[in-house]
Amino acid sequence: MCIIITSLLPHNVIQRNNVAILIIDVGSSSVRALVMTSENALRTHAIAKRDYQFDTHSTIDASQLRQWVEDCIDEVFRQPALPRIHAVGMATFVGNLLGVDENNHPTTPVLTYADNRSSQSAQILSTQVDTSAVHARTGCRVHTAYHPAKLHWLYQTMPDDIQKTACWLDFATYCYRTWFERDVPCSYSIASWSGLLNRASLTWDGDWLSYLGISEQQLPNLADYNNTQQGLSAPYAHRWSTLCDVPFYLAVGDGAGANIGSGGISPDRPVVTIGTTAAIRIITDELSALHPALWSYRIDTHRHLVGGSTNEGGNIFAWAKKTFHLVNHHLDDALLHSEPASHGLTVLPLLAGERSPNYHESAKGTIHGLTLHTTPLQIVHALLESVGLRLRLILDAMDTASDFVLAGGGALYQSKAWGQILADCLDRPLYILAEREVTAQGVYYLIEPSQMPMQARYERQIFPRKQYIQQYNHLLEQEQALYNSLYKKG
Repeated sequence: MCIIITSLLPHNVIQRNNVAILIIDVGSSSVRALVMTSENALRTHAIAKRDYQFDTHSTIDASQLRQWVEDCIDEVFRQPALPRIHAVGMATFVGNLLGVDENNHPTTPVLTYADNRSSQSAQILSTQVDTSAVHARTGCRVHTAYHPAKLHWLYQTMPDDIQKTACWLDFATYCYRTWFERDVPCSYSIASWSGLLNRASLTWDGDWLSYLGISEQQLPNLADYNNTQQGLSAPYAHRWSTLCDVPFYLAVGDGAGANIGSGGISPDRPVVTIGTTAAIRIITDELSALHPALWSYRIDTHRHLVGGSTNEGGNIFAWAKKTFHLVNHHLDDALLHSEPASHGLTVLPLLAGERSPNYHESAKGTIHGLTLHTTPLQIVHALLESVGLRLRLILDAMDTASDFVLAGGGALYQSKAWGQILADCLDRPLYILAEREVTAQGVYYLIEPSQMPMQARYERQIFPRKQYIQQYNHLLEQEQALYNSLYKKG
């Protein structure tokens, strides 16, 4: 089954057939390397994967993570009958930051978007800068997910690491500089997730640099993702001889890849992704004013990714199943047959803190209305509904003209019940995408835009149950009232 999509991809692209691309996908819970070709439809030839977890501070050792990436590439090349590789592309989880010395050796671990140790710094910055102006310039709020708060915190708490740091990079740029043994620029896409990129001028934001006391020389140069790098350093040219002179495209944010790979490439095609966390996004070519609940990142020089992200997603479902010792198959069936919004609970699913829509640094998960008769099933049901309603707030802020939402992500493929709950909460039909490798697919289409299909394939439609609209509207009002009572006093 297919749905027609409208393309914002570049015009006048050269048609090339059966181009093989090695794609490196660094997610928040796994690294994968895979080879894709396109001849009528995308085909995956080889996949290598390494699973991992961030530590208790939501950081990870940069050298270890790079080793896992390299191991995956090695494993792909050990697989038989691979086609000749024409290009390499990369997508990574974004909002990540690490320091390196003059020899590109890490001086800090990779700090991720989920590391909230800089919450006090974010609060300080919020009182000392014009937060509305920051949001308008960079597309990002003042928050622990972004670099300004992290850098402020690092300079306050880790002076020894700061003294050894010559440059602040993202993980992908660190990898490329290691593999090529030279300075490699950071893509506009990756940079936009830092909160330090001026989204209009596509330069590092001078006001933030001045406030933080950081020079442009301490940050990588900037370029579009198609600023390709060729000529691996001698050790890596020996290790990956078939890639020696192959062009490496600069990395893009995983959300950018996911939207393009899902077919959500125009303003009227929102895409919701529920993996470990969740996001809902559209792509537009307009640089416009932003609703306070939304961010705006860059895909390239002419396309913007606009939407919102939550720290809650599949992690909430996983936590609930583990905490209440629930079996997945029986749980999903029970959820499908549960009456919506009938549990008497009001939930704020902020177990991992809050990003969109309010970005409150101190927000915590809350379950209100528990009684001696409340069951684990009701708690799980209420949690999933609350995640869906938080995404509803973001979708409402986007003010998109779409009458449906494209949907994907591991959590939705593992639970039919959550798909139905999400359709009910958003009050829009969901098109559950057939393609699982949407991020890798999006990277492929960025490199080979001529292969972008005019139709997005979906495996099923889920329609909202109109008889429950009033119940969900009322539940959303209750959740908003609870949130306001806790975090918007005075």
